[in-house]
Amino acid sequence: MAVTASTPATRPPAATSRTGAAAVTAALVLLVAGLAVVDVTQGTAAVGADEVLKALTGRADPADASVVIASRLPRMTAGLLVGAALAMAGAALQAVSRNVLAAPDTLAVNAGSYLALGLVAATGISLPLLASSGIAFVGGVAAAGVVLGLSGLGSGTVRLVLAGSALTLGLTSVTEGLLLLFPEQTEGLYQWNQGSIAQHGFDGVLQMAPLGLVGLVGLLLVARRVDALALGDDAARGLGVPVRATRVTAVALAALLSAAAVTLAGPIGFVGLTAPALVRPLARRIRAFSRARTSLPVVGLTGAALVLGSDVLLRAVVAPDVAVAVPTGVVTSLVGAVFLVVMATRVRDTAGAAANDGLRIRSRTVHLTTTAVLVAVLIGVVVAAVLLGDSKLLLGDVLNWAQGRAGRTVSFVLDTRVPRVLAALLAGAALALAGTLVQAVTRNPLAEPGVLGVSGGAALGAVLLVTTVPLAGSWSVAGAAFAGAAAASVVVFGLAARGGFGQNRLVLVGMGVATAATALISLLIVLTDPFNATKALTWLSGSTYGRTWPDALPLAVVLTAGVAAAVARRTELDLVSLDEDTPRLLGIGLAPARLGFLVLSVLLIGTAVAAAGTIGFVGLVAPHAARALVGRQHARVVPVAVLLGATLVCAADLLGRTVIAPAQLGAGLMTAVIGTPYFLYLLVRSRR
Repeated sequence: MAVTASTPATRPPAATSRTGAAAVTAALVLLVAGLAVVDVTQGTAAVGADEVLKALTGRADPADASVVIASRLPRMTAGLLVGAALAMAGAALQAVSRNVLAAPDTLAVNAGSYLALGLVAATGISLPLLASSGIAFVGGVAAAGVVLGLSGLGSGTVRLVLAGSALTLGLTSVTEGLLLLFPEQTEGLYQWNQGSIAQHGFDGVLQMAPLGLVGLVGLLLVARRVDALALGDDAARGLGVPVRATRVTAVALAALLSAAAVTLAGPIGFVGLTAPALVRPLARRIRAFSRARTSLPVVGLTGAALVLGSDVLLRAVVAPDVAVAVPTGVVTSLVGAVFLVVMATRVRDTAGAAANDGLRIRSRTVHLTTTAVLVAVLIGVVVAAVLLGDSKLLLGDVLNWAQGRAGRTVSFVLDTRVPRVLAALLAGAALALAGTLVQAVTRNPLAEPGVLGVSGGAALGAVLLVTTVPLAGSWSVAGAAFAGAAAASVVVFGLAARGGFGQNRLVLVGMGVATAATALISLLIVLTDPFNATKALTWLSGSTYGRTWPDALPLAVVLTAGVAAAVARRTELDLVSLDEDTPRLLGIGLAPARLGFLVLSVLLIGTAVAAAGTIGFVGLVAPHAARALVGRQHARVVPVAVLLGATLVCAADLLGRTVIAPAQLGAGLMTAVIGTPYFLYLLVRSRR
């Protein structure tokens, strides 16, 4: 009787669900159509709605018709195709991974495609558009496979996106290295990577549209199996669904959609994350949208509206001649970064703060031996860095230079080489100390200045000053970098503190801030110096090229003060890194201590970025290695981490300018290649 009575009660909601689904779909179609009409009427040429209508009916002036047919209509169509493809790819990835934060951006699909196309471009081979799409598809699938394999499906809401974001940093660093090494072959690839739907004719759209259609049809065919995966792997197997095959098929189709979009317009950021999230609340009200077959077209329409809406908003707010130079991907990345931060504050932090294993004690002999070995290694690296480079020197040359008796050539080489070696040493030490402080305060082993977006904020502040005041001095750049780092840290640590510095929330908010900073830096580069991306890439890759003595002075002052403060407050660091209660029981104000250490870390990060550009993962690797070597007492961790950081960045700088001399790679690119696998290793280890 209970079952019989409940059956008719469910019918009206079902009818309402169908009516609501039709109404929402119709509203989205009207919205996309309206945005498409507005998008076609915008542009630099004085071609308004009347001229567009005449061009479509064959009554327009040939010049006006050419603008509409060759530029505006292809741009609008590309926006529709790219938005729909990325949105559906994101929906598929979220469904098969059961992860609301999965998307082509966060799972490194776009970064894998970018690297694959960069490798092909570096060889000088020119490929047709369809072949480029195939290369992008292979790169995207490979990257997604690595992320899915390392993170483990269903092992946590955030772990998968952390692995994808770390891999994205590493792959992007490698690609940027290729851009610096092969500037002629890869010309225009940096601007393309910002994501722009601008088109010259319909050729690209017509070639990519069939790939998008194949991806959509394929996803619709496996939609029921994908829906079964939402019940869990065991339940899906009980229903006869081949779980592994379904998951691989869905990921491949999502990568195909993403590759088509990336090939046509470059990586348009965060559409695949935002569009499914906007539709998800509707699924709780309208039952039809809870099924993949029904929701996929709606998600595609939402993605198209996002891309076209971003393009319309950009050209409505910014002057037409300026808007042409601003990639649509910068706007969507800014929107997506805000969206990621908002989602991070709402995602349940299942991991909580990192578990603490107490203050492990190593013997005094181990500590002294480790420190002595690191000092010897650092001295060897410094000597090699001073002697080696595009021209090799001897120790006697260095001694003569120090005494003012060197020749003109030797003096010129050492006057330029020694300051950059010093900048690398100081930057590595500062970033290692900053990472030590942040990890202690947040009790989070994944906390790192680059991952948390603080380095990105510092870079944004420095680039903003350099692009607006080209003749700014070293202290001014350091101040601007500190201001940017401070602004980023207020957002990151302020939002994370509300959740007790939970591991997931802190890192996700940091990634959102880092994404926003990267988008704004790209915007500054495009608007102020679009034809000199190499200079900007050199700065952002952590290069010490062209550094002088005054550049290193602010960092030397801050680092000296930072080391002194950390050593003097080593007991407070030990207690703060334990738990919330112990410091209070011993009469230590937890909030003031935490704030003081964070301010010091921001000072260190800002001056390090001002002196040597953006160098990632040093603040992650050095503290971890130091604790593994000498235990968790900060009286020992601080000096060892500082030595490790200085050695790592100095060695990376040395390798970057000697291995492929006379070409050079920034130290930041080299540390990213080292740090990315280490970050992924930490994720895998913490999963256990």
